Amino acid sequence: MGTGAFAVPSLISLLNSSHTVAAAVSQPDRPSGRGLGIEPTPVKQVASEFDVPVWQPESLKGEAPREKLKDFKPDIVVVAAYGKILPGWVIGDPPLGAVNIHGSVLPAYRGAAPIQRAVINGEAETGVTILRVAPEVDTGDILLTQTLAIEPEETSVDLADKLAALGAGLIIRALEIIESGQAVWIPQPAAGTDAPKIDKAEARIDWRKDAVSVKNIVRGLNPNPGAYFIFRDGRVKLWRAAAAPGQSGAQPGTIEGLMPAGPVVVCGEGTVLLTEVQPAGKKAMTGAEFIRGYRPISGEILE
Repeated sequence: MGTGAFAVPSLISLLNSSHTVAAAVSQPDRPSGRGLGIEPTPVKQVASEFDVPVWQPESLKGEAPREKLKDFKPDIVVVAAYGKILPGWVIGDPPLGAVNIHGSVLPAYRGAAPIQRAVINGEAETGVTILRVAPEVDTGDILLTQTLAIEPEETSVDLADKLAALGAGLIIRALEIIESGQAVWIPQPAAGTDAPKIDKAEARIDWRKDAVSVKNIVRGLNPNPGAYFIFRDGRVKLWRAAAAPGQSGAQPGTIEGLMPAGPVVVCGEGTVLLTEVQPAGKKAMTGAEFIRGYRPISGEILE
C-alpha cells in the first residue's frame, strides 16, 4: 500500500525479491502539473509496468473494501507513503498483520511530514523505521531502524530519495525476519515528537527568524510547496539560500547588498544570500540572474 515516490523503491525491491506482490493499493489518480491532467500515482505506474494488479479505492470505509483486500489473500501488508489512516481490518485481517516503512527514527517525527520537518528543524541525522501499523499514527512496535546523516545543503527531496532507498533494503530484511519467526518487536515510548503535514501558510518566509532557520525552511520546503517571499507585489519562490552570521540594525527582510551570487537579505539574526529563485510565471534562475533581470535595490524590503 503506497502512493507517492517514497514508496517506489520499496515496491521495486519487493518485486525483485523472493516475495510475491499480490497487489498494489494506491490512492486514486489526481490532477497534476500546470495543465492539471490526471496523472497515475508513482506506485501505480511501477506496478502497472510489472503487471501487478492495482487497486485505487476512494475510501477504505465499509465492508466492500475489506472483502476486496481479502480477495488478494495477503500474508502481510507493507505500507509506505500511502497517505491515509488505515482501518483496523488492514492491520488485523492478514495473518502477519501490516508493517510500515517510516522516514524517521521513531518515536521522533511521527506523522505525515517527517522528512521535511527534520530538515526544517536542522537535524543532523534521521533514518528509517520498520514498525507495526497501529491505530494511533506511527506508534506501533518497532522491528528495525537504520540511521542516516543529513547533509548541510540537502533539500527534503534529496533526503527523501536517500531514505526511500534505505527503506527499500530494510523492508526486505524485515520480511525475512518476520518470515523466520524470529521477529522481536520493541514497544515505543508514549512520548514522541510530531511531524504534521506542511501547511501552505508556513511557506511564506518570516525574515524575523535567524538566518540558519530561514535556510533550513528553504531546504525543507524544496520542492513542495516551496518557500516564498513577496517582491514588488509579486510572489518569488526561494529554492536555495546560504546563511551568513552577523548582525544588522536594518529591518528583517531588507536587501542589505548585492553580491555576485545574488541579493543578501537581513534576517532576525544574520543574513541569507539568495542563490536560486523563481519569480511567478518564470523559470528558476540564479541569484545573479535575478539581479540582472529584476534589478533589486539595496534597502528594498522583501515581505
